[in-house]
Amino acid sequence: MVPTPTTRLGGQDVAVLGQGTWNMGDDPARRKAEIEALQSGIDLGLSLIDTAEMYGEGASERLVGEAIKGRREAAFIVSKAYPQNASRGRLPQACERSLRNLGIDCIDLYLLHWRGAVPLAETVEAMQALRQAGKIRHWGVSNLDVEDMEELLDAGGTHCATDQILYNLTRRGPEHDLLPWLEQRDIAAMAYSPVEQGRLKGHKTLASIAQRHGASDLQVALAWVLRREGVIAIPKAGSRRHVEENAAALSLTLTGDDLAELDRAFPPPGGKRALEML
Repeated sequence: MVPTPTTRLGGQDVAVLGQGTWNMGDDPARRKAEIEALQSGIDLGLSLIDTAEMYGEGASERLVGEAIKGRREAAFIVSKAYPQNASRGRLPQACERSLRNLGIDCIDLYLLHWRGAVPLAETVEAMQALRQAGKIRHWGVSNLDVEDMEELLDAGGTHCATDQILYNLTRRGPEHDLLPWLEQRDIAAMAYSPVEQGRLKGHKTLASIAQRHGASDLQVALAWVLRREGVIAIPKAGSRRHVEENAAALSLTLTGDDLAELDRAFPPPGGKRALEML
């Protein structure tokens, strides 16, 4: 097995290609296949697994917990808290629920899922307290744009390890300002929905490039996200075969001509765009 490339996050190396779990754990008929998919991903080096308390109101976390039994040390677990739970009083309770669901004693990376009414300074304080208590190893945010990130750092959030954002060929707005801003501060970007929830499948430009490389159109789309240093992609895969297809994207190197062709089909932003989210 070829080692999975890594990037720095919070001072440690993590896999640039992980596994998302949105809508996983909801259907009992698919549970066995989904657990097998997550375990296969770990075996392939896709050790970062992303979940959230919102996903099935804990069902996804419980699925992940079952999948990592006996292999906790091989996995890097990410979970996210609802914005209404990001206060001094409620974040410790939310974290404890996630820990119980996952069956672990420390979350590797704990994120604010999106910004809500709780002041960022209070969330920073609560995250730092969880870190000092050994409940989480690193913390970060999700769906925050440059202005929010600047406010976060001004509020004492210098230990923020990542910003998880919607980023793919059809959602290139972060390239204008957010991604450069994160790069300058050594804050990792984590791309969710890197293949636009599969909606990029069948695009003629992707299909043409894929044919040249003996790959699939979605592998090209995933390789495009992974081309950028400091970006971690977390595609969802509910079967072993799908995980293996995602992992194969790591071996796909797009040429300059490929990238130029993709720029023509999916133009980069010409100016500031509001940060999109799903």
